[in-house]
Amino acid sequence: MANFESLTIFYPMWNEQDTIHRAVNAAFEAGDALVADGEIASYDVLIINDASTDATGEIADRLAASDPRVSVVHHAVNRKLGGTIKTGFENARGEIVLYTDADLPFDMAEVTKAVRLLRIYEADIVSAYRFDRTGEGVRRLIYSYVYNRLVQTLFGLRLRDMNFAFKLMRRSMLDQVELKSEGSFIDVELLARAKRLGFEIVQFGVDYFPRTRGISTLSSNSVIVKIVREMLELRGELQALEPLPPEVLHPWASGSGEPA
Repeated sequence: MANFESLTIFYPMWNEQDTIHRAVNAAFEAGDALVADGEIASYDVLIINDASTDATGEIADRLAASDPRVSVVHHAVNRKLGGTIKTGFENARGEIVLYTDADLPFDMAEVTKAVRLLRIYEADIVSAYRFDRTGEGVRRLIYSYVYNRLVQTLFGLRLRDMNFAFKLMRRSMLDQVELKSEGSFIDVELLARAKRLGFEIVQFGVDYFPRTRGISTLSSNSVIVKIVREMLELRGELQALEPLPPEVLHPWASGSGEPA
């Protein structure tokens, strides 16, 4: 019997026509390896097309039509990263859910380790961090350092590299966390709300592969301004949240989810 019933590998995509085939193939390889290891019984790949202006939507539809493991949701208007991630979480069917980027910022073979950490340490979220980010340039290194320090101070999160797109989560946790951000602050909001409610988060480091295709907009001035605004709003909202009772935090521990 598999340790988990199912896994959804979810990619938010905007203008990823150059990366989509590679991303889906990498998800297939990771899913097949997890099935062979007995960690999961099945998996699927979910693509959220955020109103792309290139051929991403058409390619995604062809992939879904040719393989039942692939499904696609299209946004009629561009909702940015936060809106796309919320759509992905709403549509993910797996008992566990992996969210990452289509440009494959890490070796998908690391997913096997993440699933094992989730199981062994009875965590609700496995959030990876990058060992080395020097390939991104000085500006983004400074931006990331200041951002993570500010988040750690405001929310008491003793975590590294919180915006990195490698998060493995239990579906039962996602059902209890209400996300509001429409922008790049969505990663921190997820971690901060989950921690406040009492969910367990573990981290591990991975080798990082900077984007070589497509476009990244996460360090633009408009994105930074929106992140700061959402950060201040969340700080006030978290004060009203109370930790959830154990039976709500970990329903799988009583036999309703993960096998013993």
